[in-house]
This record gives sequence, C-alpha cells and structure tokens, in this order.
Amino acid sequence: MITVDPADISTSAFHSYMLGAVAPRPIAFASTVDEEGIPNLAPFSFYNAYSSNPPILVFSANRRVRDNSTKDTYANIKATGDVVINAVSYNIVRQMALASVEYGASINEFEKAGLTPLASLKVKPYRVAEAPAQFECKVKDVIELGQEGGAGNLFICEIVLAHIHKAVLDEKGHIDVHKIDLCGRLGGSKYVRASGAAIFDLPQPPERIVIGMDQLPQQIKYSKVLTGNHLAMLANVTAIPVKDITFQTGAMADTEALHLSIRQLLEEGKVDEAWQTILHAL
Repeated sequence: MITVDPADISTSAFHSYMLGAVAPRPIAFASTVDEEGIPNLAPFSFYNAYSSNPPILVFSANRRVRDNSTKDTYANIKATGDVVINAVSYNIVRQMALASVEYGASINEFEKAGLTPLASLKVKPYRVAEAPAQFECKVKDVIELGQEGGAGNLFICEIVLAHIHKAVLDEKGHIDVHKIDLCGRLGGSKYVRASGAAIFDLPQPPERIVIGMDQLPQQIKYSKVLTGNHLAMLANVTAIPVKDITFQTGAMADTEALHLSIRQLLEEGKVDEAWQTILHAL
C-alpha cells in the first residue's frame, strides 16, 4: 500500500488518484444560460443526490488547474440562479463528451453536440430532449471551496420540476435501470455503462438484524478460500441455521475441498445449502 499526502504532490496528480478511487460517479449534464440567453451545456462528474425533501442535487464546477479560471456554467448560475441537470444515458454519452470541449462562451454546445434544446417550464435554461431524465432546478446556494486551481464550486440545486421519458419506465411506473441505461465516470477517460451484466442485486434492509461476521465459526471465518463477500453472504442470516439431519453432503478430502464446495454453493446463491454443508462438517 502507498500513502499519499496531497500536500506532497501536484493537484493534478492527487486529482488522478482521487477520481480513480472515488468511482463510478454519476454525470450531471448541466444546461445553463447567460444573461443574454445564450445557452451553455457541460458535463460534471462531481455530482450526486443529497436530499429527497426538499429534493436537492449537488454538483461542482471546479476551477481549472492550469490557469485558475472558472467555467461558463459557474458564471451563468451566478447570473441567473437556474440550471437544468440532464441524465446521461449510453445513447448520448459521446455527444456528452463533445459538449465537454472548452468552446468560447458564445458557442452553443447543443449545436456542437447535435442535441435538441427543449424549453423548460419553470427555469430559463433548455433541457436536453434526448436525455432520459431532466431536472429543472433553482440554485439555492453556491459554496466556493477555495480560490486556487482545482478548487470546487458547489451548486446546491433544488429540483422544481422533473421530466422522465416514459420509455425508461417499467410496468409499475418506476425507472428501469436497464432501460435508462445510465453512464458513469471513472478515472481518466474511462466510463462505465450501468446496465446489463454490470447490474446485480444486493438487498440489505437495515432493520433486518443479522448475525454478522463475528458470529461465523472460526474454521470458516479464517478461510483461505472464501473471500469477504462469501463470508458476508453466510453472515447475512438472522440466526445460525439448525442442522438438518436429512441434508446430504458428499465426503470432503480436506479443509480446502470443503471450502471450495461452500464457495461454489455461495456463488450459485445457495446460502442454505452452504450453511448445511458447514454444519455437517463441524
């Protein structure tokens, strides 16, 4: 393991470490206008949801490291207090990248990226018609985190109206993760597509009290075959199961063979069978 003090390396070098590890990050495709009504469109991956009531989204437009300048999005929000945050799905991710080019303030990124501006109902900036979800927002506060290159400017955005394409909804009217097909940002030029085989279920209701890793049998807890994820599956039960005398398990040559068998069962989602194999081996 390496230990890195941000005071000892350049801002850009630490930025690379930080963004490589804090990932994937959702993308705020932010639409703004200046005081003359000229539109601007730019993506930001320092972004997330922070409150449901009131509904708050927060993103940051950092000062440029190379010359400490601020972006058009910053100036436009300071001038108007409005922004539309558009979701980035896979079908527009390359167009989103085009909008990240540092064009002059008078250049319309909607045109450069080939995206369709759609009039908003409660705020001044346009929405991206192709985006699967669009949030019209009033900026409640701008928090400047510093004055040097790389410093963030946090925009606290209250959603006043949301627009969601029906095509991304399931039969119950909820957003289907595969249909919305969102993209996230990793380190450098890497992105991730949040659909298909990349999606997995991990139910863990906080009110369901489970035994935890500390209650696992010692022979299992310190296994050299089972990973932390395997052990956590075994620990995610409300009580250690009762030994089922009717359960059939084959003879195991040694501890490694036993643990390999347990691992196989867990990877097939057969937690009950894995526990019975353990109980019969103890």
